[in-house]
Amino acid sequence: MEVKICGITNHEDALAAAELSAGALGFIFARSQRQITPEKARDIITEIPLFIKTVGVFVDEGHDKIKEIIRYCGLDLIQLHGDESPELCYEMMPHTIKAIRIKDESSLRSSGAYHGKVRALLLDTFSRNKAGGTGKTFDWKLAKKIKRQGIPIILSGGLGPSNIDRAIRTVKPYAVDVNSGVEERPGKKSYVLMRDLMEKVRKIL
Repeated sequence: MEVKICGITNHEDALAAAELSAGALGFIFARSQRQITPEKARDIITEIPLFIKTVGVFVDEGHDKIKEIIRYCGLDLIQLHGDESPELCYEMMPHTIKAIRIKDESSLRSSGAYHGKVRALLLDTFSRNKAGGTGKTFDWKLAKKIKRQGIPIILSGGLGPSNIDRAIRTVKPYAVDVNSGVEERPGKKSYVLMRDLMEKVRKIL
């Protein structure tokens, strides 16, 4: 199981996450407190170890623009947090992770439409005001039901050192995605919180 540290905005946090053996780093190109420019992301990506995956986060961005940023930054994967249809996601394969905002049982129906169209689903907490990054958990029983659809799932939403072990044991996801739960403030990670989280993950594995 892999850990993705999302919302990377600076070299120090990227290298710290790499040192702590995070498997992937996320760079948010959509409007956000953690938004990063393609130029800054490329500078950071050139410094991190070769086999750490790099993931670009987008919200309803044009495909040509996404492809341009993939090439420019050298991204391995993209994470789509908007209203992208299964067909649009499939056009971006094999790079695509689709974020599904989990509200209730109706989220299970929408997630099933992406089977065979994406590499994985990232399950995040529904919010009327945000496309992601709410810092809140959702009902993990729904995540377990979505997992039965046969699509690899990445669990997100309010995860941090205090609940990461329970989240992994409950859902058994393919990977976990952590952002605000390991921050000192928006856009600045805490080495101590990242270290504590990774130690707990290693104990489970």
